[in-house]
Amino acid sequence: MGVLLQWMLSDGSKKRKHSVNTAVIVINSVYSNDCLDFFNQKHMSAFSNAMQQLDSAAKKLGLDAVVVKKLKEPNYVHEFEIPMAMDDGSQKTFKGYRVQCSNARGPYKGGIRFHSQVDLDEVSALAFWMAIKTAVVNIPMGGGKGGVSINPKELSQSELEKLSRGWVQKMAQHIGPNIDVPAPDVNTNPQIMDWMVDEYEKITGDTTRATFTGKSLEHGGSEGRGTATGQGGFYVLEELVRALGMHTDGTTVVIQGFGNAGYHFGVLARVAGYRIVGVSDSKGGIYDPNGLDPEAVMKTKQEKGSVINYESGIKLTNKEILEQECDVLVPAALENQITAENATNIKAKIVLELANGPTTPEADVILWSKKIYVAPDVLTNAGGVTVSYFEWDQNLKNEHWSESEVFAKLEPIMKDAFKAVWDAHKQHTVDLRTAALMVAVQRIVDAMK
Repeated sequence: MGVLLQWMLSDGSKKRKHSVNTAVIVINSVYSNDCLDFFNQKHMSAFSNAMQQLDSAAKKLGLDAVVVKKLKEPNYVHEFEIPMAMDDGSQKTFKGYRVQCSNARGPYKGGIRFHSQVDLDEVSALAFWMAIKTAVVNIPMGGGKGGVSINPKELSQSELEKLSRGWVQKMAQHIGPNIDVPAPDVNTNPQIMDWMVDEYEKITGDTTRATFTGKSLEHGGSEGRGTATGQGGFYVLEELVRALGMHTDGTTVVIQGFGNAGYHFGVLARVAGYRIVGVSDSKGGIYDPNGLDPEAVMKTKQEKGSVINYESGIKLTNKEILEQECDVLVPAALENQITAENATNIKAKIVLELANGPTTPEADVILWSKKIYVAPDVLTNAGGVTVSYFEWDQNLKNEHWSESEVFAKLEPIMKDAFKAVWDAHKQHTVDLRTAALMVAVQRIVDAMK
């Protein structure tokens, strides 16, 4: 039986309720009357990084301290335990999360990840970044993030389905088409979203299928969703290269993280004339200054388990791949990959973030001092959430758009977002991340007012 722990925070003329929903009573000293004490624990590096980014943008905007504090407070925090019967008859319990950061501009929006490193710190940071991301691309949605602390590779298909349905059972009353719209993230996919939609319909009777995005096409998914993150990142790259007066042909690219986003981005970039010289996955990377064919490398990964088994190129670690000679470095794996320890070794002219939070605030300072342009995640990988928004819109209207229609709508949104960020960068003489935060925070503050 769940236990609801609530506390109240002053919010001007009203009160805002924060809740943690768990299957067992766990009360530690960090649960004080001010939830900021909880979220600013020293061990919470990802959330601390996000708050440092916010502070930098808020200072440039001259925001009042009270407003900044409100921006740092998530609206709701849900922690819960998912009990599950395993295939061997044993019982296990997994920790689940959902942080709903801001809905000032629309329903909460953000993925659900299944990963062994998922914790409240990571989910809180990602929820904040999602609120920023939706504001940067100016779509009418807010920010949220969820997850389960689990290595899904250790689960059978039936266990994975039970876990997916279990997450929905805990969160059904807190999500919905006009409340919170989750999507896939790390180690989740259209099949998992389909299970979640089915469970949500069983519990609530809602048949719009608009509560979850990233679904399979036959269950209400959108054309173009699989390539949307890479496609959006490519649009940003093209605009940034043009703004910096660089040439496309022969411009070299290294991609750390050769999953869905990194692969599709690499294919698009190569077709456009960029030279892909390095890629990596969780097992390591390969580097070939003469160029790599992303499609051939992906075939090797699918057949032999990793890009490191590709027939050509120098074998490198994920750390080493970041430090290779290239014009454009694309971190497309996990957060905290470029840090104060290795930022001085980055040789690229552009760092294009397809992953969430791959660069720490300390590294940002170093990279900017070297005049390396970091195209921030909240802009560069926002193609995914934008097409998720399109899917939600299609579901509510009972429509289905072609892929060409989807990308025709995505391209101007990404280019307009880049222009707003670039203009702020030029006007305030700040790095692109601070510029993106300034654009987004101002939009959120205006909506809050």
